[in-house]
Amino acid sequence: MAELRDLLFELGSEELPPKSLLTLSQALADQVRAGLDKAGLAHGSITAYATPRRLALWVRELVTVQPDQTVERRGPAVAAAYQADGTPSKALEGFLRSTGATPEQLQVTTVGKNAWVSVSQHIAGEASENLIPDILQRALAALPIAKRMRWGQGVAEFVRPVHWVVLLWGNAVIPARILDLETGRDTRGHRFHHPDRIRLDNPADYAATLQATGQVIAGFAERRELIRQAAIAEAARAGGIAHIEDDLLDEVTALVEWPVPILGTFEPRFLTLPSEALITTLQANQKYFPVKDASGQLLPWFITFSNIASRNPATVQAGNERVVRPRLADAEFFWNQDRRQSLDSRVPALASITFQKTLGSVLDKTRRVQALAVVLAERLSLDPAPVARAAWLAKADLLSNMVGEFPELQGIMGRHYALADGEPADVAQAIEEQYLPKLSGGVLPQTDTGRVLAVAEKLDTLTGIFSAGLIPGGDKDPYALRRAALGIIRIQLETGQDSDLGALIESALDGFSHAFDRTAVAASVLDFMLERLRGYCLEKGYRPDEFDAVLALRPTRLPDFGKRLEAVKTFRQLPEADSLAAANKRIRNLLRKVGQSVGAVVDETALTEPVERVLLQAVRLAEAETRPGLASADYAAVLRRLSTLREPIDAFFDQVMVLCEDERVRQNRLALLSSIERLFLDIADIARLQG
Repeated sequence: MAELRDLLFELGSEELPPKSLLTLSQALADQVRAGLDKAGLAHGSITAYATPRRLALWVRELVTVQPDQTVERRGPAVAAAYQADGTPSKALEGFLRSTGATPEQLQVTTVGKNAWVSVSQHIAGEASENLIPDILQRALAALPIAKRMRWGQGVAEFVRPVHWVVLLWGNAVIPARILDLETGRDTRGHRFHHPDRIRLDNPADYAATLQATGQVIAGFAERRELIRQAAIAEAARAGGIAHIEDDLLDEVTALVEWPVPILGTFEPRFLTLPSEALITTLQANQKYFPVKDASGQLLPWFITFSNIASRNPATVQAGNERVVRPRLADAEFFWNQDRRQSLDSRVPALASITFQKTLGSVLDKTRRVQALAVVLAERLSLDPAPVARAAWLAKADLLSNMVGEFPELQGIMGRHYALADGEPADVAQAIEEQYLPKLSGGVLPQTDTGRVLAVAEKLDTLTGIFSAGLIPGGDKDPYALRRAALGIIRIQLETGQDSDLGALIESALDGFSHAFDRTAVAASVLDFMLERLRGYCLEKGYRPDEFDAVLALRPTRLPDFGKRLEAVKTFRQLPEADSLAAANKRIRNLLRKVGQSVGAVVDETALTEPVERVLLQAVRLAEAETRPGLASADYAAVLRRLSTLREPIDAFFDQVMVLCEDERVRQNRLALLSSIERLFLDIADIARLQG
């Protein structure tokens, strides 16, 4: 049985970028795991550790030796391996030299018509400790670091200067040089509580030793949960509830090795400001957790975390309160200054902000979005007046001091300023909702006005950027067009906003005056959106062939597309589905084989077989009985009704030769089959369904 040892790798550095720490830690674990697997080094679980000053991995039960391997080395083709007299060719001689093999060890490997000489070689496994340093070096080189730096006189590069490297193999050190440093067994504790070296005797004791001796909690998840629980407890002490957002929790976790909570307060007068402005100031500038009451109203408290257990926590608290006061005062100043000018009065100045050089200014975009939003509102039988007003004011907050300081508050501050200006509530709400959903799966606009404005704003961006020739490719999508397309899809599908997408794209293109191929751009935008729709539907559990069956008809009303897709999904569960899908494929192939137009009317006098008459009557009855379902878009009911055609269709194909010699009879039978195909194509192309 192979010997197993634990491995510990720790990289000690200057403070790592907090917003990248977790990503770097996860990437290091993934890269090392991939390297070990590629080398054939079996191992147990891998535990990743990450603090502001270190990245570490504990690999359990790693084999000490690579397994032996038998590999086949392929040489030249048999035809090229020997000369006419049977002696080895120069190609074969070169192969023998490179492998160290003798002619007696050669084999002939044959695959199909190809044959070549080969040799099987036994390769002894190498000691793991000889492979590990290179695996680690490759893993470090592959980390997602946007900009690497050098330090001192060395040539090593990393995201921050590195000061120590631990590489412990069981209770021994693997001697190596990583990032210009010799490996060892000594780690470092907390920068202030225990800056001295700490000896590590074995990998399993790493986290416990650091915590007990070095006052460092090495596990990111453990430290994160401690911070979360401490924030909850401190907020409760103030009679409130901690407002904890995951991104900030991760960032605070990445900033401290020994988290110590500090409860602070600020003047209640600041609570007259919009809560979003206060929360953003506390979170973005100070990395503080706000505190709310049970109803969600902000309280004049905050929670911060120190990276040191101070002997005088009151002084630390006072220092944080002193620092946050001018930040909140700035927000108060911005709010008061911004309210001196209405949103409406700011709109003309949007002409000074360029949206995109081909598409003009933000004011140009405002006018386009307003026109498009009115068109959409009218098509949805909504009052266009609040939509027009919201669209006109939608971008005005970009010129405010508050949004200038906190760009993430655009739309949110627009809502507050609109309400302060006395604008209607739905207009104000729509200004914020134009940007929704902000994230995949994020909340959608809740008002009709907001939904219309959000779709118009996103579609103007989509069509405009496409018309300017800036179609996203690969991972590059600087205008977030994929997110915009998915936002439109979600709004229309999940809220039932029923408007023809193709016609809406054409209306959006009416707003542009620069030269572009309108037909090509309209088609490209629609294709782009339908591709996003595919991804959305597959995530919802629909199968690719179900989506393709509906897409074949190119329905451009997304709620209608969704109803068809759900009907196809339901239909394929029926016992008749496979047979009818196969029959439709057969009909399609027959019609394609004929290669000419087929009449739309079936001549009853040309029906020569009883099964033809039975099928015709069944088709006509089904056609009559499915009209109400088609009219009401009850596609599932229509397909259930059409499923009853399986038996007469199967009987027809069993007993009738469609492509018979009699031209009149043949054309009539093809017309009958064509009428069946049209019945199904009223909903979807079920011939695309796979078994």
